[in-house]
Amino acid sequence: MNEYSAVLLRGGTVLPMDETRSVLTDTDVLVVGDRVAAVGGNLVAPDGALEIDATDGIVMPGMIDTHRHMWQTAMRGYGADWTLTQYFVWYYLDHGKLFRPEDVHAGNTLAAIEALDAGVTTVVDWSHGLRTVDHADAAVDALEAIPGRHVLAYGNIQQPPAQWSGTPEFRDFVRRRITGDDLLGFQMAFDVTGDPAFPEKAAFEVARELGVAVTTHAGVWGATSDDGIRLMHEHGFMTDRTVYVHAASLRADSYHRIAATGGSVSVSTESEQSAGQGYPPTWAIRAHGIPVSLSMDTSVWWSGDLFSAMRTTLGADRSREHLAAHAQNETVTHCTLRADQVVEWATRGGAHALGRSDLGRLEPGRKADVVLIKNDDSPVSFPLLNPYGHVAFQAQRGDVHTVLVNGRVVKKDNKLVGIDLAAARRAVESTVDHLRGAMGEDAWRQGMNPDIPETKVLDNPYTYTDYRSTATHSR
Repeated sequence: MNEYSAVLLRGGTVLPMDETRSVLTDTDVLVVGDRVAAVGGNLVAPDGALEIDATDGIVMPGMIDTHRHMWQTAMRGYGADWTLTQYFVWYYLDHGKLFRPEDVHAGNTLAAIEALDAGVTTVVDWSHGLRTVDHADAAVDALEAIPGRHVLAYGNIQQPPAQWSGTPEFRDFVRRRITGDDLLGFQMAFDVTGDPAFPEKAAFEVARELGVAVTTHAGVWGATSDDGIRLMHEHGFMTDRTVYVHAASLRADSYHRIAATGGSVSVSTESEQSAGQGYPPTWAIRAHGIPVSLSMDTSVWWSGDLFSAMRTTLGADRSREHLAAHAQNETVTHCTLRADQVVEWATRGGAHALGRSDLGRLEPGRKADVVLIKNDDSPVSFPLLNPYGHVAFQAQRGDVHTVLVNGRVVKKDNKLVGIDLAAARRAVESTVDHLRGAMGEDAWRQGMNPDIPETKVLDNPYTYTDYRSTATHSR
């Protein structure tokens, strides 16, 4: 429980994330209980309130990550040089079965902690390592132990979705653990292969019966294609609650189907541009009017914050825009995708994807998931000229001064509150020791250091090596 009756963030630059993407300077935000009570100037602090000086800082809604494989966080950075194929081989075929329930718990715990540290107040745990219900219980135990807002997206890469979703054990888990807690939502997570027999149909029927949304990796090159989207559409399983992750290698027909049924796309730009799902698709999604949210995918490769996601998304979208213009011998003089749009995707976009109109905005009556970006010890904290640009291009997790989730202070003065980081470290070290021992040292090292393809240096017709010397001798 929060030790304060209210929290007042005073005198900051507030990004309420309203329809016009306003910027409110020298503005206070008052939180009472689990709600935003007021946004305005010179607000009166109730008795017992915690007052936080937000001067020279940015106050914004908590960020929302709509796709993070939290169970993999114990292997942070292990797959830095992987391709998507190597990821599939390692987790799906060779070593994913080595993860015990306590390893899922360790990964989820660390992921939940690092999300809060970076101002990500809501995370969809795309938990496709739940090969038993014991693993699922461990995942939820970890999420409930950390004071963030989470959505468990239940999946199992070791079985077809129709198989695991059809078991009595799965139904019992949902009954026991998914109880309507405002801080723990639920989705089903599985992919659609495009097999004409549509073997995923039974899993979609379970989701419909339970009244839960489906999140699916769509448009992943070589894995999930337009055929999967078509089958979902033809069988009536594309809804306004469906979240399509990546959607990076789809044809226009699939984007039309997503747009027509009201679905949204979770873009993981660092993942798409590095692993090979396809080029980060924000340019195509925007052309079809599809709602966008952001996600970081997995810490086995990438950074676990949405500052990186915003930055790389802007870079990838603008890079493609410039290259397309250059191919026509033209020049882009005005960027189409703007900083305020990606900040919106990181906040309101995530709230929309989750069907949570009470999240993603700082307005009276909304849930009090609030972030203050302020770092008086950083030379990068000033001048604060373009707040949206500052969030998207300048800020980092170390600049997150204060975080509230559901009105509870979970980070203050740039430090996490009430988090046992030492225990999280010990659990992760135990998981690493277990995996390394089970695999063997050779396999462990080989997995982390895949072969480098041979490359040929192009023949250079300019065979001299010292241009200046040659030029001198020619005179």
